[in-house]
Amino acid sequence: QKTAELDLRRMHQELEMLVVKRTHELATTNAKMEEDILRRTAAEAELVRRNAELTELNRKLSMTQEQLMQSEKLASIGQLAAGVAHEINNPIGYIFSNFSTLETYIGSLLRMLGAYEAQERDRSSESAARELAAVRDEVEIDFLREDIPALMSESREGITRVRKIVQDLKDFSRADTALEWQWANLHQGIDSTLNIVNNEIKYKADVIKNYGALPDVECLPSQINQVVMNLVVNAAHAIDGARGTITITTRVVEEDVEIEIADNGSGITPENLSRIFDPFFTT
Repeated sequence: QKTAELDLRRMHQELEMLVVKRTHELATTNAKMEEDILRRTAAEAELVRRNAELTELNRKLSMTQEQLMQSEKLASIGQLAAGVAHEINNPIGYIFSNFSTLETYIGSLLRMLGAYEAQERDRSSESAARELAAVRDEVEIDFLREDIPALMSESREGITRVRKIVQDLKDFSRADTALEWQWANLHQGIDSTLNIVNNEIKYKADVIKNYGALPDVECLPSQINQVVMNLVVNAAHAIDGARGTITITTRVVEEDVEIEIADNGSGITPENLSRIFDPFFTT
């Protein structure tokens, strides 16, 4: 019995020590868990803060990219406007010159008409007849009969050309339509674009059109025209020295329509081939 009591007391002491040990371990574990929770809470707060910073940075980056795209568009518009102004100035120049010449011709014809009226009033006067003959020789009436129709025809052609350029510019930008998908004749869009950028390429290259039989295509015509303009202008810039060639080929391939633009200029260096679709990258 004595031995049993000692064993029981010893076991009770061991159990108390085990309870104390387990309680200490539990307290330590709880402290670590609380520390982990605090660390996790701090990490989540830091993550939220960094996420907010990243969101703000993305917003600023998007704004900067939009500004860069707008600047690029403005540069393209400026380049386009300069070319269009040059193309319009040529016919406007000779129309203005023609009208100045026609104004002089009309003055001469009015003088001639006045001389005829004087002759009509006094048909028996030799001085009126001599004055009429002198005026006729001075104004070169036969030359005016030939030159006036030629000037009018040339001026009409110039006005028609200006109207065509303005119409092509309208077709190029599709300013009268909303930005929506629509059925369009790609060849008509390409021709309008070529007329708009003619000043950029006419001194550098000949344009060869290998047009296939294309159906109307549902697309955003103004954006297709913008792509064609960029490729053609870039092709012209790549041609240095001797006059080059820009070839535009269209074809139907199964269910797709292809537009291919090639030039015999300097080409793209191998190190830049991987960057041709990088926004704002240029040489």
